[in-house]
Amino acid sequence: KQWYQRRVAITAGITELLVGDGDTIAKGTLLAHVEVGAAATSAPTPSAPAETPAPPAAVAAEAPATASPSLGPIPDSIGTAPPVPTAPLSVTPPPLPKATPPAPVAEGELKPPGLRTENRVKMSRMRLRISERLKDAQNTAAMLTTFNEIDMTNIMALRSKFKDDFLKKHNVKLGFMSAFMKASAQGLADMPEVNAFIDGKEIVYRDYVDISVAVASPKGLVVPVLRNVETMNFAAIEKGISDMGKRAREGSLAIEDMDGGTFTISNGGVFGSMFGTPIINLPQSAILGMHAIIERPIALNGNVVIRPMMYVALTYDHRLIDGREAVTFLKRVKSAVEDPATLLLDI
Repeated sequence: KQWYQRRVAITAGITELLVGDGDTIAKGTLLAHVEVGAAATSAPTPSAPAETPAPPAAVAAEAPATASPSLGPIPDSIGTAPPVPTAPLSVTPPPLPKATPPAPVAEGELKPPGLRTENRVKMSRMRLRISERLKDAQNTAAMLTTFNEIDMTNIMALRSKFKDDFLKKHNVKLGFMSAFMKASAQGLADMPEVNAFIDGKEIVYRDYVDISVAVASPKGLVVPVLRNVETMNFAAIEKGISDMGKRAREGSLAIEDMDGGTFTISNGGVFGSMFGTPIINLPQSAILGMHAIIERPIALNGNVVIRPMMYVALTYDHRLIDGREAVTFLKRVKSAVEDPATLLLDI
């Protein structure tokens, strides 16, 4: 619908209204007859049947010749109505300006205060494999850890006394790992369950001792295997450990060097760890964790003395190894390290 309002001078009057209030009209429809110079009257009510409007030319002819000079010609049509938009107005807000990332900081250059950056690096294949194996161990084994402490006084005195002669003769340093590996080999012989593993619905017992040694390499943690430890002496063990560590740092270890193993020793003490619970290296059933040597007070023969002490932890698969076997094995290792003579006498 369109509504129009026309204003005329007081000297003109509407003589006939041709459309009613609220009627729908089209462009160019004649709305009313206006007589110039007639008194303004109230708009007459349109008759029910609308008469055929006279052409504009006839209306102009009926107008008196003496028209008021102040009035211009009355337009016979009204301008085009503005178009009505058909599409809905967009209410989407304009996009926000993108944040400008901070300029990269060169290596060695001090970062501005408040600068927070992130750096994504793809995991190496070795790190992915290590992650998978650690998670498999957690999901498969019923792991339980038992603890003990070892007085390192005697083994440290033995090392301090013979380390120079040992290095001169065997061309390798005398460390503590050889004592722990030899003590573990004896303990595994006494407790074969700790040296066994589960294969499906069967338990596999082994009469040999292949000990995996956890070694930190530039690419991650690796566990090369030292085989037949039960037949080795201190010198052979130290030479084997030294060779494995060198190849791990050079990245020259082969898959065969890390395959197998019946038991694992992890020495977190080289990094200062005082206490921890190692994770089993499947399919093995147990792992021994060594830690840092800390001087602290202990009770000895009714007296308080300061001794170099090390906490040790044995994590084992409780599906195969009971608490009695696990504790007995750890006590066997403790006794052998605290009194190294038992390792030489095999008692």
